[in-house]
Amino acid sequence: MSLAGRRGDGALTAVLPGWVAARVLVVGALALSRSLVDKLHPGVATAAARAHEGLLAFDGSWYARIAQHGYAPLPDESIRFFPLVPLLSRGLAEITPFDERASLVIVANASALALGLLLYRLICVETGDATLARRSVWVLALAPPAYVYVMGYSEATASALAVVTFVGLRSRRWGLAAVGGALAGLARPLGVLLVVPAAIEVARGWGTAQPRERWRRVVALVAPVAGAGAYLAWVQVRFGDWLLPFRIQERANLRGQFANPFVTLERAARGLLHGHAVGTGSHVPWAILLAVGVVLAFRRWPPAYGAFAAAVLATGLSSRNLDSLERYALSAFPFVIVAAGLLSREWLERLVLVLSGSAMVGYAVLVFLGAAVP
Repeated sequence: MSLAGRRGDGALTAVLPGWVAARVLVVGALALSRSLVDKLHPGVATAAARAHEGLLAFDGSWYARIAQHGYAPLPDESIRFFPLVPLLSRGLAEITPFDERASLVIVANASALALGLLLYRLICVETGDATLARRSVWVLALAPPAYVYVMGYSEATASALAVVTFVGLRSRRWGLAAVGGALAGLARPLGVLLVVPAAIEVARGWGTAQPRERWRRVVALVAPVAGAGAYLAWVQVRFGDWLLPFRIQERANLRGQFANPFVTLERAARGLLHGHAVGTGSHVPWAILLAVGVVLAFRRWPPAYGAFAAAVLATGLSSRNLDSLERYALSAFPFVIVAAGLLSREWLERLVLVLSGSAMVGYAVLVFLGAAVP
């Protein structure tokens, strides 16, 4: 492997084709969805509404409205959406001709490109394997739930910040890790889970670290909690309940109350087998694959990677509603690099990417028709 490959040079050449392909596929899925609505005139009004909302459907509409108006005039459900992406979108709208809605989509897609570049560099630095890095960014771009990276969602921004945090942690650049972690905590509640890999990396070499470096390590460790805490402190001042975002998420029409992951999976599997909860049960195969991914992450990568994947998966399974499990799992990039590591044969890589991209289009069509929840 050349020194250039180890540094991650050539990242844009490796990342851009997959990034473009994903956008072509998702926009094509949106066009197909709107065509179906126009030609078939479905009786369900939500199908036409979702197709009309397009890249701002579901959570995207909430982020857009927060960017436009702030939280104050919106229903309390808006509080469950953390503020970083709406703030970035509003800021972009202030300095460009684009409004907040267009700016939100731009922020999401620019973040997705940055995520690919950062992931490519991280893998090159960790392994010196530019081939694995290239394969990983393709898997990332065409993963079945990766349509959300094209929509006005916060996943791409939060995932890019998670990779920034890992770059800082693994290279002992504690300031970079702290900034990435704090911003990730402001972007999504799952950003707090970066304390898990941070604790592992902070503990590594703690005994030989100088007092000043120990202080920097502690700052990097608490940064994700501090980022989320800044938003929750504002919620406390504004609404008198700093846990309100999480209480809202526990509503039956959202994630629902906390549940034992094993009980949730058992109930979903029974529903799938008996045919009375096929939608929920369809997430069970994904949960099994992701559990295997956690094991492989621990076996093939440093412990911080497996620990982060395990924390995200456990969180995704810890509610009665599994609708967004795949999207939550996509937030844990170690799943992507584990999957890429299994595709060392060129024919297998191509086959999986074709199938994965096709599944992404299928999921996107269902989402744009309102038949599935991202």
